[in-house]
Amino acid sequence: MNIEGLKISVIGGGIGGLAAALALRTRGADVTVFEQAPALTEVGAGLQISANGIAVLRALNVVGDVPEDGQLSHGTVLRDYRKGRVISRIPPPMAGPTYYYHRADLLELLHRAALEAGVDIRLGARVVQVLNHPAEAELLLDSGERLRSECAIAADGGRSAVRPILNGAEAPRFTHQIAWRATIPWSKREQTPRASLTMGPGRHVVTYPLRDQRLMNLVAIEERSDWQDEGWRLQGDPDDLRARFSDFGGPVREIMSDVNEVHLWALFLRPLAQNWQNGRLALLGDAAHPTLPFMAQGACLALEDAWVLAKSFEDQSGVAQALAAYETRRRLRAKRVVQAAGANARNFHLRGPMRLAAQMALKAIGPRLSRKYEWIYAYDATA
Repeated sequence: MNIEGLKISVIGGGIGGLAAALALRTRGADVTVFEQAPALTEVGAGLQISANGIAVLRALNVVGDVPEDGQLSHGTVLRDYRKGRVISRIPPPMAGPTYYYHRADLLELLHRAALEAGVDIRLGARVVQVLNHPAEAELLLDSGERLRSECAIAADGGRSAVRPILNGAEAPRFTHQIAWRATIPWSKREQTPRASLTMGPGRHVVTYPLRDQRLMNLVAIEERSDWQDEGWRLQGDPDDLRARFSDFGGPVREIMSDVNEVHLWALFLRPLAQNWQNGRLALLGDAAHPTLPFMAQGACLALEDAWVLAKSFEDQSGVAQALAAYETRRRLRAKRVVQAAGANARNFHLRGPMRLAAQMALKAIGPRLSRKYEWIYAYDATA
């Protein structure tokens, strides 16, 4: 299908939305992004982009052969919580390097590329309804403005306001886990920087460097039921964070001692969307397949979605056929990755004899552990 001049609306100016807009625009579509925020800004946070996500960024010409804006990973160190004792070291995936990005940096790269390609980005534009017409999708903005395009893509996140249009009201399930997130200035440099996963009973902490090791990213997860606010920009208390992880030693304690600002949110789980599209409107990224952060694949899945969506328009004879093909091509892959993340949520928080047995197993198989997930990292949506 030749999509030259086809009008497509993208709802959401995050990583998935901008990547989809760019992928569609480079194939000739007339793309407008509607972002409800007044500016494309992000709370300080890191993310990991493994080989499957890097493949899409390269294909979109957002990064080069060597992604200079990312921090190259040399693998992951698994640690015990008490003194930070090293349990095992996991080498980088065989599929290719992983890069650590500050979310704002990756968003800026995509934003700049989208603007240069001719994507129209409208800020402060909140879409409150999408109506389906035989040959068009109609967007209703909170300002009262109505706009029509041949197709609309909802990339508005795990708490998508558009998803209920296709799936009705859904009640998310609280996982009884709370996530703390912070970035801090960092001065210690390593020749082979790695992520560190420190595991304790009912809790774990992930740290990795950003921006040429000038920042350290921290994500701390604890099992807890007294906080159930899903918003992830909520201000937390650094002293409360330190108190809740006071028995964690080693590098984690040092990093937490420097935290001056932290955000927290309750982790809720929504199922894979039953309906991804209706022939004029489609879901993308977390709006279609929300995932827990325990495989570090949320951004990568959204990037894969973006490429496959655009390729489906190229391969199919019409809008409805393209959206149906996109859903078919992405559903099983997304489901498997989401399930893998859910399994890790349990594995990181073992208690008692099970925790000790797991540590012995990790010590033995750790160097080979990344092979278990090669099916995730080696997937190339652009191939």
